[in-house]
Amino acid sequence: MGDEGWRWADAWIFVSLVIAGGAGRHRRSATTRRPEGVRLADVLSTADHLNHAIPGRHEVEAAVRRLAGAELINVADGWFRVTPAGEQLWRTRPRNGLASAVETVHAVLSRRAAPGSADWDLHEDEHAAAVLEFSARTSVPRPRRSPENDPT
Repeated sequence: MGDEGWRWADAWIFVSLVIAGGAGRHRRSATTRRPEGVRLADVLSTADHLNHAIPGRHEVEAAVRRLAGAELINVADGWFRVTPAGEQLWRTRPRNGLASAVETVHAVLSRRAAPGSADWDLHEDEHAAAVLEFSARTSVPRPRRSPENDPT
């Protein structure tokens, strides 16, 4: 059963999604057109903040399949959402601070039933586009130089 249990990356992606979505604090009105949830670039951005690394396509795909199969999250039309069961898991976890949130959630997941398996694919181009979007957000623009002051 070694490969069947919850992985650290499952908790990493789950915590990233919860935090990117405002930790369940911000609910959108039923009358809004914008769907509730976050985009993949938001999940990657938060994952990088938590672990100083951007999760690879296979890590994201495997984690989403397992988390969605366990009905803790869902993904529809490119929007990632925490389900009521996922919100319950987040709200009832032991509170040890944000620095240890991934380890804490991993421990909580490991005490649960085995992860599920949902049919979900993350294509290489979708992951690459999300990484590019995230990178564009974090890159510092270079100062513009006037052609008059160009030393060349």
